[in-house]
Amino acid sequence: MVLTDSEQLAFAVAEARTGRAEGGIPIGAALIVDGAVLAVGRNRRVQQASAIRHGETDCLENAGRLPASVYARATMVTTLSPCDMCTGAILLYKIPRVIIGENTTFSGGEDYLRSRGVDVVVLDDADCVQLMSDFIREEPVLWNEDIGEEGAAA
Repeated sequence: MVLTDSEQLAFAVAEARTGRAEGGIPIGAALIVDGAVLAVGRNRRVQQASAIRHGETDCLENAGRLPASVYARATMVTTLSPCDMCTGAILLYKIPRVIIGENTTFSGGEDYLRSRGVDVVVLDDADCVQLMSDFIREEPVLWNEDIGEEGAAA
């Protein structure tokens, strides 16, 4: 069964909603390989007191060790444009396709991914925009911390 881009995004959105319900940052991800969901993840920086557990990195961790041939057939699906760290992880594992829910509230490494040959699809999903807009309004200090900006609590 072939999943549409929107159907793939639904797995990441579910993770984002779970993360927010846990008191975390509502960013989710899914790793899709050959039409199957191999792993999902969500931003768990708050939940795990982690410096690096973004949605994409959590998803990769949940997938476990994989051969390069698996990553070469994968799509990383994320609710939000990937930051530099997550962009680097996508490039490191040579994931050829990225589906992004939205890049209105935050624009990450999309141009760099494209420049390195990655197929980047931005869906401009209204639910993803609303999730992040609400979160940024409600938790500006936590949001700034997540993206490494001033305004973060020390």
